[in-house]
Amino acid sequence: MADSLKLQLQFAGGAELLFDKIKKREIVLPELIKLFPECTDIKWTIKHLLVWIKDNLLRERPELFLQGDSVRPGILVLINDADWELFGELNYELQNNDVIMFISTLHGG
Repeated sequence: MADSLKLQLQFAGGAELLFDKIKKREIVLPELIKLFPECTDIKWTIKHLLVWIKDNLLRERPELFLQGDSVRPGILVLINDADWELFGELNYELQNNDVIMFISTLHGG
């Protein structure tokens, strides 16, 4: 089984407002099986990370960040400064020391 996983999460473009206005967080994720016993996967993916973020970090208005089991349209996701579409989006297997950035492109007026 995989050990815990260290990541840096970054929120920008207004997304940080949903996370207590904190733009950068260093997190350590435990073994996946400890959080999701029903899960047969042994690797953390972005999909698992979004559930963890919702349960542990998201402070208000989840509908502005999540839609279904993904981020809502208008939220850009970068993995180590590259668009997550290059890595398989929700299915990307997180690696130790990855930097995951969420940038809101939705602006009120």
